Amino acid sequence: MSRHFEKLQQSIGYEFSDAALLRRALSHRSWIAESDDEVSNERLEFLGDAVLGWAVADLVYSEFEDWGEGVLTDLRKSVVNALALAEVARDIDLGAYLLLGNGEDAAGGRNKESILSDALEAVIGAVYIDAGSQQAFDVVRRLIAPRLAAAPSRLDRLDQKSTLQELLASLGLPSPSYKITSQGPDHDKEFTAVVSSDGDILGTGVGRSKKLAEQQAAGEAIDALHASDHA
Repeated sequence: MSRHFEKLQQSIGYEFSDAALLRRALSHRSWIAESDDEVSNERLEFLGDAVLGWAVADLVYSEFEDWGEGVLTDLRKSVVNALALAEVARDIDLGAYLLLGNGEDAAGGRNKESILSDALEAVIGAVYIDAGSQQAFDVVRRLIAPRLAAAPSRLDRLDQKSTLQELLASLGLPSPSYKITSQGPDHDKEFTAVVSSDGDILGTGVGRSKKLAEQQAAGEAIDALHASDHA
């Protein structure tokens, strides 16, 4: 294994037997278009997404024994989404190890939410292929458990659009409106949402879906209102 990836393996707590698997997990499709490598991380991402969902469901079920299905589902959603996974990826500096094409690299791809979250799922998928379900579970637990432990205190913020709607109503302000723009090709779009009330911009959010961008914008608006004289 290249020394370049040693620190990353330390960060996830797993050393690969098959070096090529980790390299593939870090290979964005833009890299494949400009290099001699033939396979991107998309298939590993597909697998890693399923492994991640199973592992987090297991963790949630085991750690929160007295909670019902609805709350468990919300807990899982709070840590298995592009925004949360991108934050985990940044914590381990995953962007520094990505193999990107020159254009994507110049466009800030190493810090893009969608690319980071997809690559993290691909790494988890690669661990599963390399060593099986237990090692993959251990990696997920190591990376996700700290955020999962903090998740219950954030459950009331999962549907931030509804929370913002209620907050504005309590302040006697008009309902929020959202303006959505997008950039990038159809297969890799990134959406930006701007939320406003009575013509005043309250927050901005970015995500790989319109819904996620709107939720992020609403969360920023809530924080701004609480920090202002309004709340």
